[in-house]
Amino acid sequence: MEIEQLIEGSYDLHVHTGPDVMDRKLTDMEMATRLEKLGMKGFGIKSHYFCTAERARTINELSSKVKAYGAISLNNAVGGFNPIAVEMAARDGAKIVWMPTVDSKNEMDKFKTGFYKNPPGWAKFKQEMLDEGIKSSDLTIYDESGIRDEVREVLNIISKYNLILATGHLGKKEIFDLVKLSKEKNIKKVVVTHPNFPSINLSKEEQKELAEMGAIMEHCFTTPHTNKMSWNSLYEEIKYVGFEKCILSTDLGQHKAIYPDEGMKIFIENLIDNDFSKEMITRMIKDNPSFLVE
Repeated sequence: MEIEQLIEGSYDLHVHTGPDVMDRKLTDMEMATRLEKLGMKGFGIKSHYFCTAERARTINELSSKVKAYGAISLNNAVGGFNPIAVEMAARDGAKIVWMPTVDSKNEMDKFKTGFYKNPPGWAKFKQEMLDEGIKSSDLTIYDESGIRDEVREVLNIISKYNLILATGHLGKKEIFDLVKLSKEKNIKKVVVTHPNFPSINLSKEEQKELAEMGAIMEHCFTTPHTNKMSWNSLYEEIKYVGFEKCILSTDLGQHKAIYPDEGMKIFIENLIDNDFSKEMITRMIKDNPSFLVE
């Protein structure tokens, strides 16, 4: 009963629902229906390739009890650091702007050197395109003069519309420089995307430093669930940084994975079993996400 009570009114701001170019476990509408049964309040639709604002608007017209939030990931499919794409996404109601993920230079440097022994779905998809001769740029926030002008323009738009800036799969130095610049741009909502993901691998000390700079750490269920890190390390990081500066998401939706709501239940259960209080969990799945999207 405790899990059902905790999950009611919560958010999952990082799910990979369909339709998408990659196989997904469930559609946006199926996600909304499942969350409505649990009394969850909302979810963020993530695609590595397309803006999901229109999909979110469609769900919100069909479902009055669960709010879908659109997003854009600044990968090559939308032109990378494309201020016009971000402006249009914002005008269409998108709430989250992810920095490059699958096309980030940080991620691609690791991809090319065989970093992943069991490549994630997007990496296999990337390899398929490369095999077909479809090449794309490795995206970094830097050029020869420092942080790219286009990145600064994107941050201006995020600030103007009070959007959420999420760091995606950028490297450590990029993340620190971006969070620092976001403060200068008066961006009030900054999320460090799965800081313990192997290709990012921020230490608990680095996470705490970023939190003290105003960023929120997003801890995703899939990272320990797929053995990319240990559960004990995750608990230690949250307690070290402070639950007040963390949110919990699932990062689920992969075709062969469990359903996102099932993942969130397991996430909550694991936290309860490891001395996380109701107040701590509530802050991370309700209060902090609510601050970000409402």
